[in-house]
Amino acid sequence: MTKQPIDGAALLNEVEAFHRRFNVFPREAAYVAVALWDAHAHLVECFETTPRIAFLSPEPGSGKSRALEIIELLTPRAVSTVSASANALYRLVGSSEGLPTVLFDEVDTIFGPKANADESLRGFLNAGYRRIGGALRCVGDGSNQNAQVFDSYCAVAMAGLGSLPDTVLTRSVIVRMRRRARNEKVESYRQRIHRKEGHALRDKLAAWADQVRDRVREAWPEMPEGVTDRPADVWEPLLAIADEAGGDWPERARTACVELVNASQVDDKGSIGIRLLTDLRDHVLIGIDRLPTVAIIDRLNALDDAPWADMNGRPLDSRGLSKMLREYMTVDNTPVVARNIRTAGGVLKGYYAADLADAWARYCPAPLPG
Repeated sequence: MTKQPIDGAALLNEVEAFHRRFNVFPREAAYVAVALWDAHAHLVECFETTPRIAFLSPEPGSGKSRALEIIELLTPRAVSTVSASANALYRLVGSSEGLPTVLFDEVDTIFGPKANADESLRGFLNAGYRRIGGALRCVGDGSNQNAQVFDSYCAVAMAGLGSLPDTVLTRSVIVRMRRRARNEKVESYRQRIHRKEGHALRDKLAAWADQVRDRVREAWPEMPEGVTDRPADVWEPLLAIADEAGGDWPERARTACVELVNASQVDDKGSIGIRLLTDLRDHVLIGIDRLPTVAIIDRLNALDDAPWADMNGRPLDSRGLSKMLREYMTVDNTPVVARNIRTAGGVLKGYYAADLADAWARYCPAPLPG
């Protein structure tokens, strides 16, 4: 007997409505992204990449863990953890039971400013974003060892305070959570009451995934204008699912994509190097073609909401500035370095806007209007 086709758009509406009962997200776009992410976890083997989704907030009590709890009900083979070794996760992914959905709560205890960053776990998260990723390990006893590749490709959702390493952020859909306002109400979540309802939706998502898997595997969704490179890789699976679901989901997904990608570029200026380049362009060398290093340092350290006045307990100095800028190239493909600037008081070392122009164009987000 042929199974009755499932209405994908109506199903995603149900998933979104289920989240809305228990989660207050800061943007309407987040509900769209999360519902699509839940569905993508059932089709993860169809894609070249699997976007991470990260619920981040500056303070506890912002609903991050609750978001993971709801995702846990709706995704296949969900495994929740607040602590795990990379080796354990590699073995979990390689299990014969199928790809897990890994839910990492309190991820700030691993990558936060007070934690010693776990490079092996970061490697798992980064390598597992792309289907061809993995870890090369020696397996065996003594001299009888063989090299073996351990797969790490699987769907991962995270929640934590603060931020994440840049390499993880750029592979993620970011939802900046905030504490609920007094007028924002949600239904009280009780696992023993709502688990059955959530699992019924999970099973329905799995059944729909079985019906559309072959078409989704061959999909090449059209990206919104301006969404390219890594953001396009992140959003391609979600847009493919929206297109397959139909209804108003293709339009809503692309609107959400543009909104959340733009928000991430405003909220996260990328690496500390890109933050430096952006601040030099937008706050220091405005309408100026050159400036002595001492003046640049003073202006950077005076910026509010910037890290330069406290770089591991000390303000940024000329040596630190030089070290960071040498990583970038001029239009002539030579490192950006301090050069002589003639002033009324003599010759000082400093930086020229022309030397930074190529790096600004290549790495910095577009300037905000106005």
